[in-house]
Amino acid sequence: MKYRPSRRTRRFGIGAASVIVLAGMNGPALYRFSSKQYHAYKIDQPEYKAENGHWDVVNVPERYRINTIHAALLHTGKVLLVAGSGNNAKNFAAKSFRSVLWDPRKNTYKNIPTPKDLFCAGHTQLLDGKLLVAGGTQRYERLKGDVEKAGGLMFVHNENPDKPKTFPAGTRFTGKESGKSFESKDPVLVPRAKKTKNGKSDKISVSASTARVYVEALRKGKKYQTGTEDNYRIAGLKGKDRQNFYGIAQKLSFDKKDFQGIKEAYEFDPVAERYLTVDPMNEARWYPTLTTLQDGKVLSVSGLDEIGQVVPGKNEIYDPKTNTWTYLPKRRFFPTYPALFLTEKGRIFYTGSNAGYGPDDKGRTPGVWDLKSNRFDVVPGISDPGVLETSMSVLLPPAQDQRYMVLGGGGVGEDSTSTARTRIVDLHDAEPRFENGPDLYAKVRYPSSVILPDDTILTTNGSGDYRGRGASNVLKAELYDPRTNTARPVADPLVGRNYHSGALLLPDGRVMTFGSDSLFSDKANTRPGEFQQQIDLYTPPYLHRGSRPQLDDIAPRTVKRGAEAAYRTSYAAAIRKVRLIRPGSFTHVTNVEQRSIALDFTRAKDGTGITVTVPKDSSLVPPGWYMLNVVDERGTPSEAVWVKVPAGADTPAKD
Repeated sequence: MKYRPSRRTRRFGIGAASVIVLAGMNGPALYRFSSKQYHAYKIDQPEYKAENGHWDVVNVPERYRINTIHAALLHTGKVLLVAGSGNNAKNFAAKSFRSVLWDPRKNTYKNIPTPKDLFCAGHTQLLDGKLLVAGGTQRYERLKGDVEKAGGLMFVHNENPDKPKTFPAGTRFTGKESGKSFESKDPVLVPRAKKTKNGKSDKISVSASTARVYVEALRKGKKYQTGTEDNYRIAGLKGKDRQNFYGIAQKLSFDKKDFQGIKEAYEFDPVAERYLTVDPMNEARWYPTLTTLQDGKVLSVSGLDEIGQVVPGKNEIYDPKTNTWTYLPKRRFFPTYPALFLTEKGRIFYTGSNAGYGPDDKGRTPGVWDLKSNRFDVVPGISDPGVLETSMSVLLPPAQDQRYMVLGGGGVGEDSTSTARTRIVDLHDAEPRFENGPDLYAKVRYPSSVILPDDTILTTNGSGDYRGRGASNVLKAELYDPRTNTARPVADPLVGRNYHSGALLLPDGRVMTFGSDSLFSDKANTRPGEFQQQIDLYTPPYLHRGSRPQLDDIAPRTVKRGAEAAYRTSYAAAIRKVRLIRPGSFTHVTNVEQRSIALDFTRAKDGTGITVTVPKDSSLVPPGWYMLNVVDERGTPSEAVWVKVPAGADTPAKD
């Protein structure tokens, strides 16, 4: 039998032959053609797309282009893009704070009034579908050479056990020794002093309470700084308050001033499409991580506080039923934006990934944290432990396997070190220990990884140096298969993405990528970089195979844990697996929300549908909205149907 090439092969061959003919006619012109136009031609071929996928640029109208720092997929199918001030000090000074709501299906946009500077906040999905956003920016950092007024930390003391006091912004403090005056930049509440009863003598002793506030000199100039500790009188006090309230500060100088956080918290309502104010956190936080717990409450951890120091292990819980925050009884320290995943039995797994601030020898060791006892079991074996900052962490699918991957990373702070390592740990092992997986496409900080419905992981971009210095952006992407522990390259991204970039899975199975905030735009580091406002869409190979399975639009919207739900589909015979995927909430190489849960299912006898069962474990399936996908024998997923898993006791599955 003669070999007959397929239609695709013939079509590709004709295209290649055309290029060869051009070569004979005009060799030099072909070189220019082949370097750009031929590449564009090649990646647009059906065969290439079916193997590698394809990237497209989203057409965003000028008035909706922002410096996207945060992005979260909502159960309406829309994506909330948040810039706040967008890492732009001029925007901050002008109180120009931006959020944009994007509908990927219609490619429509809406500007959302943004109440505070949510730049570098934390966010997570709530059980009712709202997005909790907490923290943000109170003050921008100022490098040592840019500081114009001496300033620093003032400890305000109260020796009155019967009276707290709030000092407004602009309160003046004058040193008893130096005679130099400073004023507070924000209000500060000083609690009552503490009374302690001496058991034997019944005497009452009083210990002063303390609060902290950032202060600055009244005028510019080196002569207004101080060099030693001093006691400070507080202006405007009368009577005994003059003795009970006072300040103490170390040197107030021109040292670098770090970013400072805010306590404010909001819920974004996807239906009303607006921010709703809720109670503020107990601690101001800039660069915090928010993690949804098995009961729908939210853990808030780390961040820079109101005076620019890493919150010293004072972690708190948000209750969406009461909109209030409560401290955990015991402290545990983490660097900023730690990757904290809800894992089995309601414990928290810290992978070691983090972003930005904190000492290099504290809080960086991976382990499993029990919130009730504060016990922390170290998980050993991670390679390149000194370059976990700006690494990406993913709960590998399906989530039941409890296997986690840490990808890439860099040295602490502005270190130029980076790694191509991936590290994998199975928490089901009797003694969990990290092992190396396949190396990434390059040594990178800031890679973005997204769980796809076919159980593969798309990882894209990053840079080899801190914030893309030295033109080190990496335009590569790959698909990792957890079943085979192998990765393969796919279509190259269109633009570089490093700091302040990210990626999200959309309900139709595509992936959006956003952001990037390079320090410089050239290899010599002489030209300042510009924020990358372009949004791109990656269409994976599984959407270049023609038809795809479909679920009926008329479907159950609420399914309890342990319960069953029936869905109609004409593709029942072709379905091989069903996945429940939690929508992502991505910022600063951190997306602890995303997880893909395998659902048991049965096919209807008449072939018209399937019945799925949601797992019983609330630590595996925390309450909230999910995308339900069915996947056929070719690995092609359906478009997602939204499903709500309510809070409440786990429901026993049917026999």
